[in-house]
Amino acid sequence: MLFSRDLAIDLGTSSTLVCDKKGRIIIREPSVVAVDVKSKRVLATGEEAKAMIGRTPGSIVAVRPLKDGVIADFDMTSDMLRSFIYRSSKRSLFTKTRIVVCIPSGVTEVERRAVEDAVRCAGAQEVELVEEAMAAALGAGLPVFDATGSMIVDIGGGTCDAAVISLGGIAACRNIRIGGDAFDEAIVNHMKKAHNLLIGNNTAEDIKLKIGSASTYDGEGAMDVRGRNLTDGLPKSVEITSAEVREILSEPVDQIIAAIRETLEVTLPELAADIIDKGIYLTGGASQLRGLAELISKETKIAVHIPENPMDCVATGLSIKLRRAR
Repeated sequence: MLFSRDLAIDLGTSSTLVCDKKGRIIIREPSVVAVDVKSKRVLATGEEAKAMIGRTPGSIVAVRPLKDGVIADFDMTSDMLRSFIYRSSKRSLFTKTRIVVCIPSGVTEVERRAVEDAVRCAGAQEVELVEEAMAAALGAGLPVFDATGSMIVDIGGGTCDAAVISLGGIAACRNIRIGGDAFDEAIVNHMKKAHNLLIGNNTAEDIKLKIGSASTYDGEGAMDVRGRNLTDGLPKSVEITSAEVREILSEPVDQIIAAIRETLEVTLPELAADIIDKGIYLTGGASQLRGLAELISKETKIAVHIPENPMDCVATGLSIKLRRAR
């Protein structure tokens, strides 16, 4: 007799969440793999590998195998998933592994196939792909199977999915490859150009979390940023303000708002009326940028809501899919 092991995987550019069919988060780890360059052996995955970024000797590389929501390195993605699946539950020779995994709405057929193949290589016998927007809406508790319009905007590390959902399907959608990583990248580039300072992505993320915002907020301040002086190669420290960081983030934030507007513009009038009544729901890690919800509400003139655990919505929605499939 075969026992089934059912798992839901939110395979994200920045982090990966593994959830059981009861909706419990088993694993929440950065999507990072550390590899020995000579032997090609995987040394660490997740949190342990992320701690190695920018600190490894030449023989070890710590990389993120996903970029902009899609697989950039197939073998490393498979190795990372295999590690997470192995750590998430016990298995025996008589265990059949069934996995529901998310994909961004705008992926190509080749990119879809790459995700499915990577999950199968990691040990799954059955694989179901679910669009991130649908999973996020389910996880946020929206009535996706009713004859009413619900709008979800899932902003992850690599992509932003803006979608209108009705009767279990996506009625209008816009996917852009802008997310939390684009925020970090904008900060790194600005520090190079404006301050002649080279910083790593982890430092950029720290700046974003501590003083980053999409609009003005109470208690704005400044922080010291340390990095390498591009002129003489020596360590250097500069001060950066909340207002400066907000200006840096304005371009990617504007692109997200434009994607939401474009989705609303192609939404059927009846569904648009439902959205005006119920509002727009934001999910994903990057949706928690200070002032983003308020700015989107101001620009669209529609109320914006953030669920209780916006980072968990996709994984929770996938676990609901697991239960419904049985």
